[in-house]
Parts: sequence; C-alpha cells; structure tokens
Amino acid sequence: MKEKRIAWGNTIDIESLIGTYPQDSIRPGGNSALDWKLPEGIYRAKEVVIELDKLLEAILVQLGEPINGDPSVLLDSLEANLAISGDVSSLPLGPLALKDKPGVEITAQAARIGEQLVLWAREINSEKRALAQYGRKVLGELEFRSHCYGHTLIPEAIAQVWGPIGGPRVMQLYNEYLHQFVLLRDALLPFANWEQVPFEVKEHTQFKGLRFVEPARKVFLTQLLGKELTHKAIIQYAQSVLSSGLTSAGYGFQYPLGTVLPAGLGESAGTAARYLLKWHPVQTIQAEDAQDIVSISFEYEYDDYYAAPRNEAGTGIPGSEDLLHISEDHSDLPSIARLLPETDSDRTTIRFSLERGGCLFTVDLGQLFRGHRFSYRPEGNINSMSAIMKRTSTSFHRVEDILSHSGLVTNTDEGIHFIPTGRNELVQWALLGKLYPENVVLLDKGDEEELEAAFVSGKGYGTQFMVL
Repeated sequence: MKEKRIAWGNTIDIESLIGTYPQDSIRPGGNSALDWKLPEGIYRAKEVVIELDKLLEAILVQLGEPINGDPSVLLDSLEANLAISGDVSSLPLGPLALKDKPGVEITAQAARIGEQLVLWAREINSEKRALAQYGRKVLGELEFRSHCYGHTLIPEAIAQVWGPIGGPRVMQLYNEYLHQFVLLRDALLPFANWEQVPFEVKEHTQFKGLRFVEPARKVFLTQLLGKELTHKAIIQYAQSVLSSGLTSAGYGFQYPLGTVLPAGLGESAGTAARYLLKWHPVQTIQAEDAQDIVSISFEYEYDDYYAAPRNEAGTGIPGSEDLLHISEDHSDLPSIARLLPETDSDRTTIRFSLERGGCLFTVDLGQLFRGHRFSYRPEGNINSMSAIMKRTSTSFHRVEDILSHSGLVTNTDEGIHFIPTGRNELVQWALLGKLYPENVVLLDKGDEEELEAAFVSGKGYGTQFMVL
C-alpha cells in the first residue's frame, strides 16, 4: 500500500503446484471414443482456458472444410455468451442495471473477466497447441455427451455447428466448451484478483470439468439477481469454488492454497471494493508442513455488532469545520500493521495491530471490513439536507483517544466529530474497525466542496464521524 505495509503469516509457493497433472484431459472414454475431462490438479483461470482450447481445436478439425481451422465465428459466439448484455448473454447483468453495492461490483467483475477470458481463448487458439500435440486423427475422434441446455449461439455459429458440416456430435463438444467457460467466469466473480486465484479440481463421476461448482453457483446467482446478495453469501460461494470444505462462513477464510479476505485490505479505504474478495498466497494459521494447511473460517469478534459494547467518544476538542487543517503530516506513522490470529476453542479471529505514539492498538479485522462496507463517501444525500441544521456541535478527536477505548466508539449527541489521521491509510482502516458503523464518512481532501457534500452524507441524523 504505497510505503505502508500489512504483514502476516507465511508465503505459500503456489507456482510449483500449477500445471502438473497426473493425466491428460483427452483420454479414452466410453464406446471406444475419446473423452475430455479436466484432470485432477491445481488450476488458475488461464490453465483452464488452455485445456478448454483442446475442445475448440477438436471442433474445428471435425468441422473440416470450408472452415479450414478458422475459429472466429465460434469465438465470437463465446464472446457474446460471456458478455453481460445482448441476446445470447449467459448473465445479462447490463440490462438489469443493479444498483445495490454487491450487484454493482459483481456486474463490473463479470464484464472484466468475460473480456479477458475471450482474449485468452483467441490467443491460445492461434498457437494451435492441441493440433501439434495430438494431430488431426486424435482430435477427430473426440466425442461425448454434454448434459447442459440453454446456451444460445449467434446465428453464424448455429450455421456452422448445426449446418451441413456440423451436427449433434459437434454441437455436444461446443456446448460443453461454452458451458465450461461460463462456469469459469461465474466461479471467479467474487475475486478482485481472479487471474491469480488457484483452485483444486477433483475428478467426479457425475461432474465434468468445473461442473462441481454448479449447485453453489445456482444459489449465488439467485441471490445476485434477486438483489439479496450479502457479504456472507459471497464468502460461502467463494469457499465452495475453492473446495475448502468449510460449512461456516465469517468474513474470510484460509484454505490449503492461501488466504481469502475482503479486497479492501492493502487498498485505500476511500476507493476500495466493499464486497469483492482477494486471494493472498499466505498461510495465516501456521502448520509445520505445507501439506498440513487446514481450512479455517475467520469469525467476527462480535457476530452482531449492534449488541457489541459501546463507549462514548466524548466531546473532544471544540472547533469548527473552518478550522479543519491537516497541519501535521503523520503519514509515516505508523508504516506497518500486523495481522495477529487468535484461535480460541473452535473459533478463529484476527486482530489488526499497529503502533502509534508509543502505544500498541488493535481492532478486530472483521469489524474493520464491516465498518468499511457501512461507511459513506461525501456524495451528498437529498434525504438528509436538513442534517446541517440539526448538528449541535463540531469537535476534533485524537486518533489515540479513539483507538484506546474498549468496544466500539460512538456518541449520543447530534454533533460532527472530525478525526484527522494525516491521511495515514493504516490508521484510517483501524478507525473503521473501532467506530460504530452507523454514520462514518471517509474524507479525501477536507476542502470546502467535499465538506459540503460530507455534511449531508450518511443517515442524516445522530452523531457523524468524519475520518480524514
């Protein structure tokens, strides 16, 4: 985070685990035909695309003349399926124009991931790796039943797949090709750094390739499209995709291939995603051997923050917003924060710890992320225009005074409470884990224009905390 750092755990060497598989994806199947299956192993998105290209090359071989190995129409149809709008879109989030915060973030994710997957598909197919590896005879023998319905093709693709040179056999291969790409895109929707996320694929008799994610995907998309998607639901879906085996869900988790936490960690609190997750190549809960890394859910210190103990911030130093000047630059204090896991019985929490003014302060990491999700930016709110008139006072608070309280910090007055941090992002994150998450506004500049919008941001009533 620029010159700031957040340190925890031990690094996991993922690269050595990627791309080594005990079997080939094209192998003998039933009825003397060749089948396609993702072999057991550790994958990232691009490794899956490489294996899926074998299907596309087999389709092109089986279509033969006059296509002559030209994949443009079939890849255009893939692009249309992975787009978030259009007649053949498999996830038409664009026309829905979701306004809820999780919906907005997932919609942007779907567009980003779909576009990159298609770019990879075009790039990898242009290299003709499968043709060089297997030859036309083997690719021409690939045949299996694809148990999936509903993917629509663009007219030009229909003409190729179902035309005189195509038929049911080619259609089965192409249907599976499309479906596996859709599953790959949807499986990675929760992850901001989706290209880097490693996941394990196990071979199941009833599931081909990524089809093991289908049950969890159905639940996830139902919640997304129904505008009922919560942070907990995103965590549950991510755990299912990464085959963690976890049944409980907190705000993050460790699995054998790393640690997954909300994507805001390491980013500026004012601009960071609120609902997406990020994978880290880190073993948070230490094990003596990398083979022994267990899956663990990270729980909130307070399951229900409303019931958490609260303390008053107090009156602070009286002042006026006209006096809001950041006269001291504390951006270099502190420069490092540490994550400290605490396991009690069958429950694991993590403390966000930093040193300031010779004192060590810690907040619950889960509450920190919860505070971020519920925070406001100074965008104004027409429903709270009367808030300016209701404010009874303006005061300033030292960071140390706020962080030294036990429980969560709030106030019962109708005043505005400024907490200058010297724009230290580590301190800003710590404050989000300490302030009761009801009416907290994150400032960027503290200038007149931003303050004018900030005063009418939030709920429009009660104590308002401004963090700069």
